[in-house]
Amino acid sequence: MMTIKSLNKWANAHTYYPLDLLRVALGIFFFLKGIQFISQTHMLTDLIEPLKGYGGVMLVIHYIAPVHLVGGVLIAFGLLTRWALVAQLPILIGAVLINFVGIMDWGNLLLATLVFAATIFFIFYGAGKHSADYYFKMQM
Repeated sequence: MMTIKSLNKWANAHTYYPLDLLRVALGIFFFLKGIQFISQTHMLTDLIEPLKGYGGVMLVIHYIAPVHLVGGVLIAFGLLTRWALVAQLPILIGAVLINFVGIMDWGNLLLATLVFAATIFFIFYGAGKHSADYYFKMQM
């Protein structure tokens, strides 16, 4: 049975700079999306328009931007990476599914699917050797 500790050991033994750059880029992407949702709230409300009748829309609006902002910074620095990525999952699942409930936008669907795949990868892979998680673990 694979545990988080064994996954971390494997990831640290097989760490590569391109994967670290991909993690940082993913974090920056989430952070910039958070800024975009805050500065253009009408865009976010338009995106979740198909969910209007299901309740909890205000909760969704107030969850997405802060999670993207804070999570993006944490992911970019590699601090609490897995937790920050798990917090992104409901948003990413919604980003994929919203294309099937509302108007299909193939570009958004492709982007959401790629970001979802990268998120799942880093949930299992972890932050890697060049991260704040690794640095603080080595300090103990």
